[in-house]
Amino acid sequence: MEQKYFEILMEEMNSKFELVLESHSALDLKFEKKFDQLNQKIDDVDFKVGVVNNRLNEVKTELSNRMDKLDGRMDKIEGRMDKLDGRMEKIEGRMDRLERKVDGVADDLSAHRADTELHRAHG
Repeated sequence: MEQKYFEILMEEMNSKFELVLESHSALDLKFEKKFDQLNQKIDDVDFKVGVVNNRLNEVKTELSNRMDKLDGRMDKIEGRMDKLDGRMEKIEGRMDRLERKVDGVADDLSAHRADTELHRAHG
């Protein structure tokens, strides 16, 4: 009887071990499937990050080129402004000389008028 009981007990334990092994195998498959899905998602995210990174590099290059063009334009504008400043200084110098000449002519006219009036008065 003891032998029979032991055999039944062993058979029951064997059956339970098989259930545990089947459950373990099923869980292993589920984990493997989830890891595969996770790896696929990681690959997708890596790809998308790569695409975004490439686009950012394109935008950076484009902005850098535009900035270089703007710098060139600014240099030209500054050169023109310097030329205009030089011209303005020349014009201001001419204006100062003209004002002195006009003042001189006005002084000469005043002296001439005074001289003419003096001659009229005596003459």
